[in-house]
Amino acid sequence: MRLTLIAATTLALTGCLAPAIPEVEPTAGVPLATDYLADYRPPSGIDDLWWTGFESPELNTLVASAIERNQSLEAARQRLLAARALVVAEESDFLPDVSAGATLDGNIDDGGGIGDVAGVSLGGVWLIDINGRLSAERAAAIADANAASYLVADQRRLLAAAVVNQYLELKRTSARLNLLDQSTDLQRQTLEIVQLRFEAGLSSNLDVRRAAADLARTQAQRGPLVLARTRAANALSVLTGNPPSPLPERSADADIPKFVAGPETGVPADLVRRRPDLLVAEADVASAAAVVGIERADLAPSFAIQGLLTGGSGGIDDIFSSALLSIGAALDLPVFDGGRRRAEVTAAERNLDAALAEYRQSLLEALSDAESGFVGIASARDRLADLNDAVAESEAAFEQSNALYREGLATLFEVLDVQRQLISSREAVIDARSDLAQAYVTLFTAIGSPTES
Repeated sequence: MRLTLIAATTLALTGCLAPAIPEVEPTAGVPLATDYLADYRPPSGIDDLWWTGFESPELNTLVASAIERNQSLEAARQRLLAARALVVAEESDFLPDVSAGATLDGNIDDGGGIGDVAGVSLGGVWLIDINGRLSAERAAAIADANAASYLVADQRRLLAAAVVNQYLELKRTSARLNLLDQSTDLQRQTLEIVQLRFEAGLSSNLDVRRAAADLARTQAQRGPLVLARTRAANALSVLTGNPPSPLPERSADADIPKFVAGPETGVPADLVRRRPDLLVAEADVASAAAVVGIERADLAPSFAIQGLLTGGSGGIDDIFSSALLSIGAALDLPVFDGGRRRAEVTAAERNLDAALAEYRQSLLEALSDAESGFVGIASARDRLADLNDAVAESEAAFEQSNALYREGLATLFEVLDVQRQLISSREAVIDARSDLAQAYVTLFTAIGSPTES
């Protein structure tokens, strides 16, 4: 009868007192357009992993290695396991907490014999979730575990982008070093021509010095390019979980990979559903809402069922012959705390508002990143096309000025000026190819990937 009364009281209190976790809609107040503003869309054709759009087996291998071995990503995975373990811990609070104890004391009786006094106890406390605190704590743990899961995906998103960017930098500096070799060869040829003309009395020593100075300035670019290439290679080693390793030999056909095709970019609403950092922020909102529920629960009574089973007060053989079971209930009613609980509820509610504001700010920034990504690709494509035209014109101008100089119809100053323009245009084309490739990285990092949600 007593247990029945306790159960009935528990059900009644649970229905009346448990405060609800506030329901929030993170995207409320942020209108999502049905399409992006930018006109340009990259070609589609690949279902998921966007970096495969560069069609580089070497790059694909590097990204796969990084996802498997990167230590920062591994740390995020371990934090996810820890967060999931805490969910299990919170689930256990819905079950009784039972502990056992035993005593055995030996003594010497008057006759010199050894006696014993034994006792055992089995106690338990069962917290009943009448105020919703246990449910709110479980909800907070689940939200934190979800955030940890999305954080793994976000680390993977950023890691892939970092690997691709460093790979593109390695290719860019390799291409620039190859071009540097070509440029120095071209300038040496010019210097030889000027020296021959000087020896023949057809030009002054000033022309020789000018040509030599141009050659030296070009050669001076080697050091910074080698350093940049080394840094990119070392960064790739670290990202893939390896120590720095010797640089691969530069190949004569070193070139920056072109982006061929990638996944569908979708619409702004798709970005919200699949970009991991936004999902992390959304999970943080859910966690903050659960904390509000936890703090509100402290305003309501708490209820627990307690039980104690004891046995034995004499010899070991008497342990179970004198067992005693007692069961009771405890109801804790908050009366006065100087306003502490109310203040903690207010603080939790303001933290929830802050989490909502941070989510909406992250969403706006993500939309801006995506829009900028589209424009960045279109701008880089136009710039590369113009620079390719500039290279073609500079090559023709150089051939013409060189021929005129041999005939004495053009000055060395004109030849060197055209030569500088040609070298500069070729360098700019390589950098523009890299910028275009990196613009694709920026776009697909901004819009996320369906496989990362």
